[in-house]
Amino acid sequence: MATIQDTIRSIKETLQQLYPAPEAGAMAQQVAEHVLQKSRLELSLERQQEVEEQKAEMIRIIVERLLQQEPLQYVLGVAHFYDLELQVDPRVLIPRPETEELVHLILQKHKAQQHLKILDVGTGSGCIPIALATNLQAAQVYGLDVSADALAVARANADKYKADITWLHHDVFEPMAAIPPHTLDILISNPPYVLESEKELMRANVLDHEPHLALFVPDTDALKYYSRIATLGQELLKPGSSLYFEINERYGNATKEMLQQAGYRQVQVLQDLFGKERMVEAMLGQK
Repeated sequence: MATIQDTIRSIKETLQQLYPAPEAGAMAQQVAEHVLQKSRLELSLERQQEVEEQKAEMIRIIVERLLQQEPLQYVLGVAHFYDLELQVDPRVLIPRPETEELVHLILQKHKAQQHLKILDVGTGSGCIPIALATNLQAAQVYGLDVSADALAVARANADKYKADITWLHHDVFEPMAAIPPHTLDILISNPPYVLESEKELMRANVLDHEPHLALFVPDTDALKYYSRIATLGQELLKPGSSLYFEINERYGNATKEMLQQAGYRQVQVLQDLFGKERMVEAMLGQK
């Protein structure tokens, strides 16, 4: 039987057929942690321990799926997001690091406030509302999605963390009756924003496995979700309350101009850790 050290090395070498060495190494580490149920430190301390055959077979099956370019998070069934371990599968988009940055921004801005009412539009796995509900003093948190399948995943994730969230199965382009007008303190969305023309730039492990409904917008109407959600914010946000978007880095200025024309103030386009314009925050102007 192979040792833990040999097993991790073998996974990495196999995955380097498809992925750069640093990424293959990180994936190998995560596979070992997941299957062997050991921390990074435990794997290091016990690296000469042999891997039992049943576990080795589980690893072989996982690696085979990874070689088919299935995303690691779908293969393992979990994604890590803001200290949460969330269930993910092809019904939902895999949470991204830039979305964690958006959540961190919101928490820093609002951690001192109480009795907040929050809506996340296009909630997917529920990563944003669950992270906010478990870290803010919220009175009411809503998560909205047009996909019933996505909401099933979000509900399971919320149940795991006992997060009290109201899930809304709703098309954002239809009138919204579930939330009273001018009662929200925070409106957030990470809507579809990848242009159809950008498909050719995407990796197969994203393009072939993640839900296109949650990814793509027509080139001819790149801001279709943002402009609709901005209108929804005019209806649902209290005057002086906050709107947050994750955006396509190409459309920072266009999103800012659209929000200003829609009556939002203090509109800021913010960069992520890599210097890309990926977030927008704004305040609904006072009446």
